[in-house]
Amino acid sequence: MVTLTAPETTTPTATIDLAGSPVRALNQALHEATDGQSWTVANPGGKHSLAVGIDADISVAINGHAGYYAAGMHKTGTVTISGNAGVGLAENIMSGTVHVKGDVSQSAAATGHGGLVVIDGNAGARCGISMKGVDIVVGGNIGHMSAFMAQAGRLVVCGDAGEALGDSIYEARIYVKGTVASLGADCIEKPMNIEHLEELEGLLAAAGRTDNPADFKRYGSARNLYHFSVHNSASY
Repeated sequence: MVTLTAPETTTPTATIDLAGSPVRALNQALHEATDGQSWTVANPGGKHSLAVGIDADISVAINGHAGYYAAGMHKTGTVTISGNAGVGLAENIMSGTVHVKGDVSQSAAATGHGGLVVIDGNAGARCGISMKGVDIVVGGNIGHMSAFMAQAGRLVVCGDAGEALGDSIYEARIYVKGTVASLGADCIEKPMNIEHLEELEGLLAAAGRTDNPADFKRYGSARNLYHFSVHNSASY
């Protein structure tokens, strides 16, 4: 069911209640939306593939929990989830902003090319796997194998990081405020210069956080795996 409510001085907000409407109807409506519109999703009930493939500069507020692949293939606009989200949040995001006010499961922002993903709570394993330019700010902890084969972009963790952080990383930058269980292959701690402190300050501000950049450590590629070496090959 779709209803329109008109605030006094703003563009009318469309409300889609998933208690009576299918997810397909929600996504079709969002695909047909135009720049500047605002949408509210009521009773999401943890359904999968909510608000995927958004291609207009719109604002979508999901009032509750989302299931797998919420805001996947996000191209522009803003999606805010006032709850938790399942596997594959904002997978392959291109630009725009996706903000989850709770926790997310594994593979958040996997293969993301751009945009900003903000997670106020914790993120599961493989957060930012194969990221290609997306910025991710996590207010809590992240699980193991996060930023695996991360090619570009920035991952900010305001809590702790699990095992094998940044395994086989390329040129992405990782900032962690808490402890790191272990670093993956070719990932090392790097100096925090003025450039990095300023970059981190901007990322935290964009995520609405007030953490002190000086409390973080930076991690990135040692670049030892960039070129073939027989010593890195398996013996048969």
